Amino acid sequence: MTQEMQLKKARKAGLAAFVGTTIEWYDFYVYATAASLVFGTVFFPASEDRLTGIAAAFATYAVGFFARPVGGIIFGHVGDRFGRRSALVITLLMMGGATFVIGLLPSYAQIGAWAPVMLVLLRFIQGIAVGGEWGGAVLMAVESAPADRKTFYGGFAQLGNSAGALLATALFAWLSTFGAGALEAWAWRVPFLASAILIIVGLVVRLKVEESPVFQQESTRQGPATQVPIGYAITRNWKTILLGIGVLPVAVGGYYLVTTFATAYATDPSVGLSETTVLNALSVAAIVELIATLAIAWLGDKVGRRAVVAAGLVLVALLAAPQFFLLSSGSGLAIFLIFGLMRLAMAATYGPIAAVLSQMFRPQARYTSISLSYQVAGAVFGGLSPLVSTLLFQATGTIWSAVLLLIGMCVLSLICLALVPQYTDEEPPGDRPEDGSESTNGMRPQTV
Repeated sequence: MTQEMQLKKARKAGLAAFVGTTIEWYDFYVYATAASLVFGTVFFPASEDRLTGIAAAFATYAVGFFARPVGGIIFGHVGDRFGRRSALVITLLMMGGATFVIGLLPSYAQIGAWAPVMLVLLRFIQGIAVGGEWGGAVLMAVESAPADRKTFYGGFAQLGNSAGALLATALFAWLSTFGAGALEAWAWRVPFLASAILIIVGLVVRLKVEESPVFQQESTRQGPATQVPIGYAITRNWKTILLGIGVLPVAVGGYYLVTTFATAYATDPSVGLSETTVLNALSVAAIVELIATLAIAWLGDKVGRRAVVAAGLVLVALLAAPQFFLLSSGSGLAIFLIFGLMRLAMAATYGPIAAVLSQMFRPQARYTSISLSYQVAGAVFGGLSPLVSTLLFQATGTIWSAVLLLIGMCVLSLICLALVPQYTDEEPPGDRPEDGSESTNGMRPQTV
Protein backbone atom coordinates (compact mmCIF):
# COMPACT_ATOMS: atom_id res chain seq x y z
CA MET A 1 0.00 0.00 0.00
CA THR A 2 1.40 3.41 -1.00
CA GLN A 3 1.69 6.19 1.57
CA GLU A 4 -1.02 8.17 -0.22
CA MET A 5 -3.42 5.22 -0.08
CA GLN A 6 -2.65 4.64 3.60
CA LEU A 7 -3.30 8.29 4.43
CA LYS A 8 -6.58 8.19 2.50
CA LYS A 9 -7.66 5.11 4.43
CA ALA A 10 -6.56 6.73 7.69
CA ARG A 11 -8.60 9.86 6.98
CA LYS A 12 -11.68 7.79 6.16
CA ALA A 13 -11.29 5.71 9.32
CA GLY A 14 -10.68 8.84 11.39
CA LEU A 15 -13.83 10.50 10.06
CA ALA A 16 -15.90 7.39 10.76
CA ALA A 17 -14.47 7.21 14.28
CA PHE A 18 -15.31 10.86 14.86
CA VAL A 19 -18.90 10.60 13.60
CA GLY A 20 -19.59 7.36 15.45
CA THR A 21 -18.12 8.39 18.79
CA THR A 22 -19.83 11.79 18.55
CA ILE A 23 -23.20 10.05 18.35
CA GLU A 24 -22.37 7.53 21.07
CA TRP A 25 -21.10 10.19 23.47
CA TYR A 26 -23.97 12.53 22.63
CA ASP A 27 -26.34 9.80 23.79
CA PHE A 28 -24.29 9.24 26.94
CA TYR A 29 -24.01 12.95 27.81
CA VAL A 30 -27.66 13.62 27.16
CA TYR A 31 -28.36 11.24 30.02
CA ALA A 32 -25.65 12.80 32.20
CA THR A 33 -27.03 16.31 31.68
CA ALA A 34 -30.60 15.21 32.32
CA ALA A 35 -29.46 13.43 35.49
CA SER A 36 -27.94 16.69 36.74
CA LEU A 37 -30.95 18.85 35.92
CA VAL A 38 -34.27 16.99 35.90
CA PHE A 39 -34.09 13.26 36.61
CA GLY A 40 -33.96 13.86 40.37
CA THR A 41 -37.52 15.23 40.23
CA VAL A 42 -38.92 13.37 37.21
CA PHE A 43 -37.92 9.87 38.34
CA PHE A 44 -37.06 10.28 42.06
CA PRO A 45 -39.56 12.83 43.45
CA ALA A 46 -39.81 11.12 46.86
CA SER A 47 -36.30 12.32 47.81
CA GLU A 48 -36.07 14.46 50.95
CA ASP A 49 -34.00 17.23 49.38
CA ARG A 50 -32.47 18.27 46.09
CA LEU A 51 -29.01 16.79 46.67
CA THR A 52 -30.48 13.43 47.68
CA GLY A 53 -32.55 13.37 44.49
CA ILE A 54 -29.48 14.20 42.41
CA ALA A 55 -27.51 11.48 44.19
CA ALA A 56 -30.24 8.98 43.28
CA ALA A 57 -30.14 10.15 39.65
CA PHE A 58 -26.33 9.84 39.64
CA ALA A 59 -26.67 6.31 41.01
CA THR A 60 -28.64 5.31 37.90
CA TYR A 61 -26.08 7.26 35.87
CA ALA A 62 -23.36 5.07 37.43
CA VAL A 63 -25.19 1.92 36.30
CA GLY A 64 -24.20 2.72 32.72
CA PHE A 65 -20.55 2.84 33.72
CA PHE A 66 -20.66 -0.50 35.51
CA ALA A 67 -22.23 -2.04 32.40
CA ARG A 68 -19.36 -0.78 30.26
CA PRO A 69 -16.86 -3.56 31.14
CA VAL A 70 -19.56 -6.07 30.15
CA GLY A 71 -19.85 -4.32 26.81
CA GLY A 72 -16.06 -4.29 26.48
CA ILE A 73 -15.91 -8.07 26.96
CA ILE A 74 -18.84 -8.84 24.64
CA PHE A 75 -17.82 -6.57 21.80
CA GLY A 76 -14.11 -7.07 22.41
CA HIS A 77 -14.79 -10.70 21.54
CA VAL A 78 -16.75 -9.69 18.43
CA GLY A 79 -14.07 -7.18 17.38
CA ASP A 80 -11.11 -9.52 17.98
CA ARG A 81 -12.77 -12.48 16.27
CA PHE A 82 -14.92 -10.99 13.53
CA GLY A 83 -13.58 -7.49 12.99
CA ARG A 84 -13.81 -3.99 14.42
CA ARG A 85 -16.42 -2.84 11.87
CA SER A 86 -19.07 -5.40 12.83
CA ALA A 87 -18.84 -4.53 16.51
CA LEU A 88 -19.14 -0.80 15.81
CA VAL A 89 -22.33 -1.12 13.76
CA ILE A 90 -24.06 -3.19 16.46
CA THR A 91 -23.07 -0.85 19.31
CA LEU A 92 -24.31 2.19 17.40
CA LEU A 93 -27.75 0.62 16.97
CA MET A 94 -27.92 -0.46 20.62
CA MET A 95 -26.99 2.94 21.98
CA GLY A 96 -29.34 4.85 19.70
CA GLY A 97 -32.27 2.55 20.40
CA ALA A 98 -31.87 2.75 24.19
CA THR A 99 -31.52 6.55 24.11
CA PHE A 100 -34.63 6.98 21.95
CA VAL A 101 -36.73 4.80 24.28
CA ILE A 102 -35.60 6.81 27.35
CA GLY A 103 -37.17 9.82 25.66
CA LEU A 104 -40.50 7.96 25.63
CA LEU A 105 -40.45 6.80 29.26
CA PRO A 106 -43.34 7.82 31.51
CA SER A 107 -42.41 9.66 34.69
CA TYR A 108 -42.61 8.51 38.31
CA ALA A 109 -45.83 10.50 38.69
CA GLN A 110 -47.40 8.47 35.88
CA ILE A 111 -46.39 4.86 36.67
CA GLY A 112 -44.59 5.01 40.01
CA ALA A 113 -41.53 2.86 40.73
CA TRP A 114 -41.61 1.23 37.30
CA ALA A 115 -40.29 4.49 35.81
CA PRO A 116 -36.86 4.43 37.53
CA VAL A 117 -36.67 0.64 37.03
CA MET A 118 -37.02 1.02 33.26
CA LEU A 119 -34.62 3.97 33.33
CA VAL A 120 -31.97 1.81 35.02
CA LEU A 121 -32.48 -1.01 32.50
CA LEU A 122 -32.07 1.31 29.53
CA ARG A 123 -29.05 2.93 31.14
CA PHE A 124 -27.52 -0.54 31.46
CA ILE A 125 -28.04 -1.13 27.73
CA GLN A 126 -26.43 2.25 27.01
CA GLY A 127 -23.45 1.22 29.10
CA ILE A 128 -23.00 -2.08 27.25
CA ALA A 129 -23.12 -0.25 23.92
CA VAL A 130 -20.60 2.47 24.79
CA GLY A 131 -18.43 -0.16 26.48
CA GLY A 132 -18.03 -1.92 23.16
CA GLU A 133 -17.88 1.22 21.06
CA TRP A 134 -14.82 3.08 22.25
CA GLY A 135 -12.20 0.38 21.79
CA GLY A 136 -13.33 -0.40 18.25
CA ALA A 137 -13.52 3.22 17.14
CA VAL A 138 -10.06 3.93 18.54
CA LEU A 139 -8.51 0.87 16.93
CA MET A 140 -10.05 1.57 13.53
CA ALA A 141 -8.45 5.03 13.59
CA VAL A 142 -5.08 4.15 15.15
CA GLU A 143 -4.50 0.87 13.28
CA SER A 144 -5.27 2.51 9.94
CA ALA A 145 -2.77 5.34 10.51
CA PRO A 146 0.98 5.51 9.68
CA ALA A 147 3.35 5.02 12.63
CA ASP A 148 4.23 8.72 12.88
CA ARG A 149 0.58 9.88 12.89
CA LYS A 150 -1.14 7.37 15.16
CA THR A 151 -1.72 9.86 17.99
CA PHE A 152 -3.19 12.41 15.58
CA TYR A 153 -5.65 10.01 13.93
CA GLY A 154 -6.48 8.43 17.29
CA GLY A 155 -7.51 11.93 18.31
CA PHE A 156 -10.44 11.77 15.87
CA ALA A 157 -12.09 9.14 18.03
CA GLN A 158 -11.43 11.32 21.09
CA LEU A 159 -12.86 14.32 19.28
CA GLY A 160 -16.25 12.63 19.43
CA ASN A 161 -16.31 13.08 23.20
CA SER A 162 -16.25 16.86 23.12
CA ALA A 163 -18.46 17.04 20.01
CA GLY A 164 -21.06 14.81 21.66
CA ALA A 165 -20.87 16.86 24.87
CA LEU A 166 -21.26 20.06 22.87
CA LEU A 167 -24.36 18.79 21.08
CA ALA A 168 -25.90 17.58 24.34
CA THR A 169 -25.19 20.66 26.47
CA ALA A 170 -26.01 23.14 23.70
CA LEU A 171 -29.37 21.49 23.08
CA PHE A 172 -30.17 21.45 26.80
CA ALA A 173 -29.01 25.08 27.11
CA TRP A 174 -31.48 26.08 24.40
CA LEU A 175 -34.30 24.03 25.94
CA SER A 176 -33.62 25.55 29.36
CA THR A 177 -34.68 28.94 27.97
CA PHE A 178 -38.25 27.62 27.96
CA GLY A 179 -38.07 27.59 31.77
CA ALA A 180 -37.56 24.97 34.48
CA GLY A 181 -41.20 23.93 34.29
CA ALA A 182 -41.02 23.16 30.59
CA LEU A 183 -37.69 21.35 30.99
CA GLU A 184 -39.13 19.02 33.61
CA ALA A 185 -42.48 18.58 31.88
CA TRP A 186 -41.47 17.79 28.30
CA ALA A 187 -38.36 19.53 26.97
CA TRP A 188 -35.87 17.04 28.48
CA ARG A 189 -37.28 14.38 26.13
CA VAL A 190 -36.30 16.22 22.93
CA PRO A 191 -32.53 15.44 23.03
CA PHE A 192 -33.26 11.73 23.60
CA LEU A 193 -35.73 11.50 20.72
CA ALA A 194 -33.37 13.42 18.41
CA SER A 195 -30.92 10.51 18.70
CA ALA A 196 -32.87 8.61 16.04
CA ILE A 197 -31.77 11.08 13.36
CA LEU A 198 -28.12 10.88 14.40
CA ILE A 199 -28.10 7.08 14.33
CA ILE A 200 -29.09 7.06 10.65
CA VAL A 201 -26.19 9.39 9.84
CA GLY A 202 -23.76 7.26 11.84
CA LEU A 203 -24.80 4.02 10.14
CA VAL A 204 -24.33 5.50 6.67
CA VAL A 205 -20.77 6.56 7.55
CA ARG A 206 -19.73 3.38 9.38
CA LEU A 207 -21.02 0.96 6.76
CA LYS A 208 -18.68 2.55 4.21
CA VAL A 209 -15.48 2.05 6.26
CA GLU A 210 -13.01 -0.74 5.45
CA GLU A 211 -11.80 -3.15 8.12
CA SER A 212 -8.66 -2.32 10.11
CA PRO A 213 -5.48 -3.43 8.25
CA VAL A 214 -3.92 -4.70 11.50
CA PHE A 215 -6.93 -6.94 12.12
CA GLN A 216 -6.82 -8.23 8.52
CA GLN A 217 -3.12 -8.98 8.80
CA GLU A 218 -3.48 -10.67 12.17
CA SER A 219 -6.37 -12.81 10.91
CA THR A 220 -4.30 -13.95 7.93
CA ARG A 221 -1.24 -14.70 10.06
CA GLN A 222 -2.99 -16.59 12.82
CA GLY A 223 -5.77 -18.36 10.96
CA PRO A 224 -8.69 -19.57 13.10
CA ALA A 225 -8.46 -18.29 16.69
CA THR A 226 -7.60 -20.92 19.24
CA GLN A 227 -8.21 -18.97 22.45
CA VAL A 228 -11.14 -16.86 23.58
CA PRO A 229 -10.02 -13.17 23.50
CA ILE A 230 -10.95 -12.51 27.14
CA GLY A 231 -8.89 -15.52 28.23
CA TYR A 232 -5.90 -14.34 26.22
CA ALA A 233 -6.24 -10.79 27.55
CA ILE A 234 -6.40 -11.85 31.19
CA THR A 235 -3.60 -14.44 31.03
CA ARG A 236 -1.15 -12.50 28.81
CA ASN A 237 -2.00 -8.82 29.27
CA TRP A 238 -3.26 -8.53 32.84
CA LYS A 239 -0.38 -6.42 34.14
CA THR A 240 -0.67 -3.96 31.29
CA ILE A 241 -4.46 -3.84 31.65
CA LEU A 242 -4.05 -2.83 35.30
CA LEU A 243 -1.60 -0.09 34.31
CA GLY A 244 -4.07 1.08 31.67
CA ILE A 245 -6.79 1.36 34.31
CA GLY A 246 -4.44 3.38 36.50
CA VAL A 247 -3.63 5.81 33.68
CA LEU A 248 -7.28 6.75 33.16
CA PRO A 249 -8.83 8.17 36.37
CA VAL A 250 -8.67 11.77 35.15
CA ALA A 251 -9.33 11.12 31.45
CA VAL A 252 -12.54 9.17 32.16
CA GLY A 253 -13.44 10.17 35.73
CA GLY A 254 -12.11 13.66 36.32
CA TYR A 255 -13.94 14.75 33.20
CA TYR A 256 -17.33 13.95 34.74
CA LEU A 257 -16.32 15.54 38.02
CA VAL A 258 -15.62 18.91 36.34
CA THR A 259 -18.69 18.77 34.08
CA THR A 260 -21.55 16.63 35.46
CA PHE A 261 -20.87 17.18 39.18
CA ALA A 262 -19.88 20.79 38.55
CA THR A 263 -23.28 21.36 36.92
CA ALA A 264 -25.11 20.01 39.96
CA TYR A 265 -22.87 21.97 42.37
CA ALA A 266 -23.11 25.25 40.47
CA THR A 267 -26.91 25.14 40.33
CA ASP A 268 -27.21 24.21 44.02
CA PRO A 269 -28.89 26.98 46.08
CA SER A 270 -25.66 27.42 48.06
CA VAL A 271 -23.96 28.61 44.85
CA GLY A 272 -27.00 29.88 42.99
CA LEU A 273 -25.95 29.92 39.34
CA SER A 274 -28.68 29.55 36.74
CA GLU A 275 -28.91 26.39 34.65
CA THR A 276 -28.59 28.44 31.46
CA THR A 277 -25.33 30.10 32.61
CA VAL A 278 -23.72 26.77 33.51
CA LEU A 279 -24.87 25.03 30.33
CA ASN A 280 -23.64 27.91 28.19
CA ALA A 281 -20.25 27.80 29.96
CA LEU A 282 -20.06 24.05 29.37
CA SER A 283 -20.95 24.54 25.70
CA VAL A 284 -18.19 27.11 25.22
CA ALA A 285 -15.77 24.81 27.06
CA ALA A 286 -16.76 21.94 24.77
CA ILE A 287 -15.95 24.13 21.76
CA VAL A 288 -12.51 24.83 23.25
CA GLU A 289 -11.91 21.12 23.69
CA LEU A 290 -13.24 20.35 20.22
CA ILE A 291 -10.80 22.82 18.65
CA ALA A 292 -7.85 21.83 20.81
CA THR A 293 -8.07 18.02 20.73
CA LEU A 294 -6.61 17.40 17.27
CA ALA A 295 -3.89 20.02 17.77
CA ILE A 296 -2.92 18.35 21.04
CA ALA A 297 -2.98 14.92 19.40
CA TRP A 298 -0.75 16.24 16.60
CA LEU A 299 1.63 17.57 19.25
CA GLY A 300 1.71 14.09 20.78
CA ASP A 301 3.23 12.70 17.58
CA LYS A 302 5.89 15.42 17.66
CA VAL A 303 7.01 15.55 21.30
CA GLY A 304 5.70 12.26 22.67
CA ARG A 305 2.14 11.29 23.56
CA ARG A 306 2.94 10.46 27.18
CA ALA A 307 4.64 13.82 27.72
CA VAL A 308 1.51 15.63 26.51
CA VAL A 309 -0.79 13.58 28.75
CA ALA A 310 1.50 14.23 31.75
CA ALA A 311 1.40 17.99 31.13
CA GLY A 312 -2.39 17.86 30.99
CA LEU A 313 -2.59 15.99 34.30
CA VAL A 314 -0.42 18.57 36.05
CA LEU A 315 -2.57 21.41 34.67
CA VAL A 316 -5.81 19.71 35.79
CA ALA A 317 -4.43 19.41 39.35
CA LEU A 318 -3.48 23.10 39.36
CA LEU A 319 -6.91 24.19 38.08
CA ALA A 320 -8.97 21.93 40.38
CA ALA A 321 -9.49 24.46 43.18
CA PRO A 322 -10.01 27.55 40.95
CA GLN A 323 -12.60 25.64 38.87
CA PHE A 324 -14.98 25.18 41.81
CA PHE A 325 -14.26 28.27 43.89
CA LEU A 326 -14.78 30.63 40.97
CA LEU A 327 -18.32 29.26 40.57
CA SER A 328 -19.21 31.08 43.79
CA SER A 329 -17.83 34.38 42.51
CA GLY A 330 -20.82 35.04 40.28
CA SER A 331 -18.50 36.45 37.58
CA GLY A 332 -19.72 35.18 34.22
CA LEU A 333 -16.42 35.95 32.48
CA ALA A 334 -14.35 34.13 35.14
CA ILE A 335 -16.66 31.10 35.03
CA PHE A 336 -16.48 30.83 31.24
CA LEU A 337 -12.70 31.26 31.34
CA ILE A 338 -12.03 28.62 34.00
CA PHE A 339 -14.34 26.08 32.34
CA GLY A 340 -12.50 26.64 29.05
CA LEU A 341 -9.05 26.28 30.63
CA MET A 342 -10.07 23.11 32.46
CA ARG A 343 -11.40 21.53 29.28
CA LEU A 344 -8.17 22.47 27.50
CA ALA A 345 -6.25 20.60 30.20
CA MET A 346 -8.68 17.69 29.96
CA ALA A 347 -8.11 17.56 26.20
CA ALA A 348 -4.41 17.00 26.86
CA THR A 349 -5.20 14.07 29.18
CA TYR A 350 -7.77 12.59 26.80
CA GLY A 351 -6.79 13.37 23.20
CA PRO A 352 -3.55 11.31 23.03
CA ILE A 353 -4.85 8.50 25.27
CA ALA A 354 -6.32 6.57 22.33
CA ALA A 355 -2.85 5.97 20.88
CA VAL A 356 -1.32 5.40 24.32
CA LEU A 357 -3.74 2.58 25.13
CA SER A 358 -3.77 1.10 21.62
CA GLN A 359 0.00 0.75 21.55
CA MET A 360 0.16 -0.86 24.99
CA PHE A 361 -1.08 -4.22 23.65
CA ARG A 362 -0.26 -6.78 20.96
CA PRO A 363 -2.76 -7.22 18.11
CA GLN A 364 -4.04 -10.51 19.55
CA ALA A 365 -7.01 -9.68 21.82
CA ARG A 366 -6.14 -5.98 21.55
CA TYR A 367 -9.79 -4.92 21.25
CA THR A 368 -10.65 -6.84 24.42
CA SER A 369 -7.59 -5.60 26.31
CA ILE A 370 -8.01 -1.92 25.48
CA SER A 371 -11.74 -2.13 26.21
CA LEU A 372 -11.16 -3.73 29.61
CA SER A 373 -8.68 -1.02 30.62
CA TYR A 374 -10.87 1.82 29.49
CA GLN A 375 -14.24 0.48 30.61
CA VAL A 376 -13.17 -0.79 34.04
CA ALA A 377 -11.62 2.63 34.64
CA GLY A 378 -14.86 4.17 33.38
CA ALA A 379 -16.92 2.07 35.79
CA VAL A 380 -14.76 2.86 38.82
CA PHE A 381 -13.72 6.44 38.18
CA GLY A 382 -16.27 7.71 35.66
CA GLY A 383 -19.31 6.05 37.18
CA LEU A 384 -18.54 6.89 40.78
CA SER A 385 -16.86 10.31 40.66
CA PRO A 386 -20.07 12.40 40.33
CA LEU A 387 -21.85 10.30 42.96
CA VAL A 388 -18.90 10.24 45.38
CA SER A 389 -18.32 13.97 44.91
CA THR A 390 -21.98 14.71 45.62
CA LEU A 391 -21.96 12.56 48.76
CA LEU A 392 -18.66 14.07 49.96
CA PHE A 393 -19.95 17.58 49.46
CA GLN A 394 -23.20 16.70 51.20
CA ALA A 395 -21.33 15.10 54.14
CA THR A 396 -18.58 17.69 54.60
CA GLY A 397 -20.30 20.85 53.48
CA THR A 398 -17.14 21.98 51.66
CA ILE A 399 -16.14 21.72 48.03
CA TRP A 400 -12.55 20.99 49.09
CA SER A 401 -13.53 17.32 49.34
CA ALA A 402 -14.20 17.17 45.60
CA VAL A 403 -11.09 19.23 44.80
CA LEU A 404 -8.80 16.89 46.74
CA LEU A 405 -10.44 13.87 45.11
CA LEU A 406 -9.60 15.25 41.66
CA ILE A 407 -5.99 16.05 42.63
CA GLY A 408 -5.55 12.51 43.99
CA MET A 409 -6.78 11.09 40.68
CA CYS A 410 -4.17 13.19 38.86
CA VAL A 411 -1.37 11.78 41.02
CA LEU A 412 -2.43 8.17 40.40
CA SER A 413 -2.64 8.79 36.64
CA LEU A 414 0.86 10.31 36.53
CA ILE A 415 2.43 7.36 38.36
CA CYS A 416 0.88 4.75 36.08
CA LEU A 417 1.58 6.78 32.93
CA ALA A 418 5.30 6.65 33.71
CA LEU A 419 5.17 2.83 33.80
CA VAL A 420 3.12 1.90 30.71
CA PRO A 421 4.88 0.29 27.71
CA GLN A 422 4.49 1.55 24.14
CA TYR A 423 5.03 -0.56 21.01
CA THR A 424 4.71 -0.27 17.25
CA ASP A 425 2.78 -2.41 14.75
CA GLU A 426 5.13 -1.69 11.86
CA GLU A 427 7.16 -4.88 11.48
CA PRO A 428 6.92 -8.02 9.33
CA PRO A 429 4.47 -10.55 10.86
CA GLY A 430 7.14 -13.22 10.89
CA ASP A 431 9.30 -11.17 13.27
CA ARG A 432 6.73 -11.38 16.09
CA PRO A 433 7.08 -14.17 18.61
CA GLU A 434 4.31 -16.73 18.13
CA ASP A 435 3.93 -17.19 21.88
CA GLY A 436 3.16 -13.51 22.39
CA SER A 437 5.75 -13.27 25.16
CA GLU A 438 5.20 -10.51 27.70
CA SER A 439 8.67 -9.05 27.21
CA THR A 440 7.92 -7.69 23.75
CA ASN A 441 4.12 -7.89 23.60
CA GLY A 442 4.60 -9.29 20.13
CA MET A 443 5.81 -5.89 18.90
CA ARG A 444 8.90 -3.74 18.98
CA PRO A 445 9.22 -1.37 21.93
CA GLN A 446 8.85 2.31 21.12
CA THR A 447 9.78 5.30 23.24
CA VAL A 448 6.93 7.84 23.22
